[in-house]
Amino acid sequence: MTDRREIDRIVGAALDEDAPWGDLTGETLIPAEATATADLVAREPGVLSGVDVFAAAFRLVDDRIEVRPAAADGDRFEAGAALARVAGPARGILRAERVALNLVQRMSGIATLTARYVAAVDGTRARVVDTRKTTPGLRSLERQAVRDGGGRNHRRSLSDAVMAKDNHLAVLTAGGTDLATALRDARDRLPHTVHLEVEVDRLDQLDAVLAGGADTIMLDNFTLDELRDGVARIGGRAVVEASGGVSLETVAAIAATGVDVISVGALTHSVRSLDLGLDVVIEGGGAGGGTP
Repeated sequence: MTDRREIDRIVGAALDEDAPWGDLTGETLIPAEATATADLVAREPGVLSGVDVFAAAFRLVDDRIEVRPAAADGDRFEAGAALARVAGPARGILRAERVALNLVQRMSGIATLTARYVAAVDGTRARVVDTRKTTPGLRSLERQAVRDGGGRNHRRSLSDAVMAKDNHLAVLTAGGTDLATALRDARDRLPHTVHLEVEVDRLDQLDAVLAGGADTIMLDNFTLDELRDGVARIGGRAVVEASGGVSLETVAAIAATGVDVISVGALTHSVRSLDLGLDVVIEGGGAGGGTP
């Protein structure tokens, strides 16, 4: 679960963006004393993520609004399911509605897509992980959504691990530096708690990277045969990560090569928000639609 302070920071900024000087429509049309009840309803099946984020939008607008979840993060649901009920001052509900929906829809979309990838590699040793290809400012929420879908997280930021990618290696070797020596020197300067990962795009780079002491070796855009060969050559001396060319159509075959980790940028950078709506409950059992 994402820390409450982090949730409030992100949601607060979104609310300020959406209503910098108040909600002109709600304050003009809706009586101050009006109350309302609304349900968060699924228009399609999926996996829920962002319950606390959804609730925070209403709490930060008006702490008199009550949000009663009917499902938890990570729960699967069918179309038509009521996932939460919101009740309280109508102006506040209407002001928070769009931000609350935008975030829970995106997070649930990520969780739903992640769950499909995780199901596709079931029975193999491979773990599905995210990447840093996240929406600026929303990384904490999107990483939570990956976890809610059954996936794992890669490093959170540039500050968390050493990860030498192709451009790092290009700069290093352009001056004639030996790769194995450069990696060993880096390892000697690092605390023992810091993880060292190196990306390679050719099999002939493996010996130098192994000699340099990499903890994880990323095989980037390798064919299936090359992945199998790479796993065999590494022989358990490092964690093997596959990256590039990963889709729902290819992930099972990639997992079957014996890699330990499959990083999937599409979990966050190409995801479609799930279709969820906030329907006002009308006395007598009916419901109204959401706002644009």
